[in-house]
Amino acid sequence: MSIRNISLGILLSVTALFGQNAPRPAFDVASIRPSTGGLPQGVMAGVRLDGAQVRTAYLSLKDYIGMAYRLKPYQISGPDWMGTERFDVAATLPDTGLPAQVPAMLQTLLEERFQLKFHRESKDLPVYVLEIAPGGLKMTAVPLDPELENVDAKAPQEFSGGGSNQGVSINLGRGSSITFGNNKFEGKRLTMDGLSSTLERFLDRPVVDKTALTGNYDLSLDLTAEDYRAMLIRSAVVAGVVLPPDVLRLVDGSSAPASLFDALEKLGLKLVARKAPLDVLVVDKILKTPTEN
Repeated sequence: MSIRNISLGILLSVTALFGQNAPRPAFDVASIRPSTGGLPQGVMAGVRLDGAQVRTAYLSLKDYIGMAYRLKPYQISGPDWMGTERFDVAATLPDTGLPAQVPAMLQTLLEERFQLKFHRESKDLPVYVLEIAPGGLKMTAVPLDPELENVDAKAPQEFSGGGSNQGVSINLGRGSSITFGNNKFEGKRLTMDGLSSTLERFLDRPVVDKTALTGNYDLSLDLTAEDYRAMLIRSAVVAGVVLPPDVLRLVDGSSAPASLFDALEKLGLKLVARKAPLDVLVVDKILKTPTEN
């Protein structure tokens, strides 16, 4: 099993990218098509906003639900195929539409075109809590950049990931990004919530940010080759990539990646295993094929 195929899981971390408090609107026009191809050499998956145009590529139904309802993958329960059936969407915002309303428009799209029906539950789940280590934080927040903080809402914005056998890079927008390759995890201008959301895709349980830090940080985490491989496999499983049994056995029953925990502690952070109540969206009904465009 090549690193290229396993690393696809990391490409699909573009979720919960927008905020909204307005009444739920709808796209003016939306076209939904199954993503073509299998696992190409260089995969690009993500979201692009350009004026009134919204385009998404190679995202699973689980990704769309996460974006629409501002949920993380572990908060969505439903058929396994929701993580493997992938679709491209090309949509147009209405004249009065704003990028911040995209999640609400996706809710309408999912409920109308995929007939999504669900209910919510609260479940006690095992989590890792991200905290500041007893010795205190050993990182300094990067200075604010007005050019990044005051991005024109109408300017093109892109949230995407690309991967190959050399590793994976993900653009999270506004100068924030991560790279994962060569036994190293690197982040640029990451918030602690963004770090938590990213790390949980490599681990066996969700990560909850309890640092109370509000800044953006640059960081670099060195990993052992064994931990790096296990984290790649776990990220693929989270994203719904089908892996052969011999690959899955490499992480079956394995412990948490110690080198990751050690690298975080050098920065003044720690992950603590606990249980916590989390909100879960349980899918009761959803079509595998959307209604006609």
